[in-house]
Formats: sequence, C-alpha cells, structure tokens
Amino acid sequence: MRSATRTRSFYFLATVFTAFIVFLYGPMVIIVLLSFQGPEGGLTFPMNGISVFWFERLWEGVGVIDIWRAFRRSVGLGLVVMLSTVVLALAAGLAFRQRFFGASFVFFVVVSSLIVPSIVVSLGIGLQFQLLDNVVMWFGERYDIAYVNNEFQTTMGLFTSALGAHLTWTLPFGLLIMFAVFNRFNPAHEEAARDLGANSWQTIRYVVIPIIVPSLIGVALFGFTLSYDELARTQQAAGSTNTLPLDLQGLTTTVTTPEIYALGTVTLAVSFAIIFSTLGLVMYLQRRRSAHGTDAGEGMV
Repeated sequence: MRSATRTRSFYFLATVFTAFIVFLYGPMVIIVLLSFQGPEGGLTFPMNGISVFWFERLWEGVGVIDIWRAFRRSVGLGLVVMLSTVVLALAAGLAFRQRFFGASFVFFVVVSSLIVPSIVVSLGIGLQFQLLDNVVMWFGERYDIAYVNNEFQTTMGLFTSALGAHLTWTLPFGLLIMFAVFNRFNPAHEEAARDLGANSWQTIRYVVIPIIVPSLIGVALFGFTLSYDELARTQQAAGSTNTLPLDLQGLTTTVTTPEIYALGTVTLAVSFAIIFSTLGLVMYLQRRRSAHGTDAGEGMV
C-alpha cells in the first residue's frame, strides 16, 4: 500500500509550525543555557565554562531589589486572581445559561477588555484609584477621621487596584472557557438530579461541578499564569509595590551579568512545574473518571 503523497500545503504548514516552535522555545533554551555560565561568563555566547555560580549569587540577592519578596508577591497575587477567576467565571457561566435582558451587551463588555491595550487599562485603573484616594482624603478632612488624616496613603495596592487590573485580563478567558463547557454540557444530568429531589444548589454542587472539574482546573491555570507574568496591566495599577515581572524589567537595565538569566531560569522552572502539575491532575481525573465513572451525585443521599 503506497503512502499518500504530501502536498505543498503540508510542507508550508510544517515550516510555519517549526518556525513557531523555534520562536517560542528558542529564547527559553538560550536563557537556560546562558544561566549556567561560568563565573567569568558574560551575557552572550560563547559560554565561558559551566557552573551554578549565578544561581548562588541569585540566592544571595540581587543588589537592592528583594527578588524573593517580589516572587512571593507575584505568587500571592496570582493565587488570589486564580480563585477569583474560577469563582466568577463559574458563576457567570451558570448565569449565562439562562436568557436575560442585556446578556449579549454584558458579554461583549467583558470580552472587550481583551481588545483594549493593556497599558490603557492599567492607566485608567490607576487614575480611578487616585480619584478614590481624593474622595477618601476629603471624607477624612470633612469628618476629622484620625486614621485618614494621619496614616492613610493610598487605596492602590496588590489586592485592590492590581487585582482588578489582572481580572480584566484573566476573567474573559475564564468566561470563554466556561461558555464552551456549558455549550456541550448535557442537561440530562441536572434533570435526573432534580427528579431525585435535588434543589438547585445541590444540583450544582453534587452534579455540575464534579463533571466540569477538569475545565475549572484549566480556568485556574489560565488565571494564575496570566497574572503571575503580567507586566503591562501592573505597571500603573500596583502602586509602589512591585511584582516579579516589574522587578525583572528593572533588572534588565541595571544587571549586566548572567544573574538575570538565572532568575529567568528559576521563573521558567516554576511556571513549567505549575503547568505540568495541572496537566497531571487533569489526566488523573480523566483516568479516574474512565475507570470508575464520574463523582457526580455523590453526597446527595
């Protein structure tokens, strides 16, 4: 049996895909390789020995910037954004299953934040919180509130303005995933639960959520990773507190050693660890479902 001949379109698409892989993973490979430069190594090839010297320097600290504190801030913000995205995307997905007035308008308003340039969103949120600061200080002066007059500085911060800025980026993705999930969700599962006497909350908790858990894990992964490495929407919205991407941007203009490559390698390792852990969890749930069936309905009786 003769093998099918490949057309020109196949080779064209194969070339495009290969170029995509090179442009995507090539820089990562280069950063990882250069992070293992010897003590006398520079920022470019050729490599001058192989060692973990720059990782040791990184562990000791990078100048006046506390990288590890910035890392903890990014992880903390990413976790809060992740949980918020999952909860809000699930709630919105359930809400949009029912027809209501203005549903299309609300959907396009939410998704339009993906079209607006990130720096515009960041700047707008920063200005909004500056106005809020003015209102708070006006109330403090008018009603002689001691805390506002003596200690208050700003309402901007990681878990206020920066959180809102990041949600404008992560929530539309989560909402689109939930729409895709519920568009192919079989309502027969819910009808069976209601026939057995389950109310709306029990149906969601014991039937709907166990079935869509893998998709919720995907939404969580999107939420965390998009927040963890977000730069543009953090610049004007985080106030005086820097996250890891902001500190990395500053280091690119001040650090002239492979120490910054070592930091990039550590960041890549964390990102890939999270991605592969999430994929492993999803595969485990899918195998468990294939072997034992879904957990939907457990706990109702």
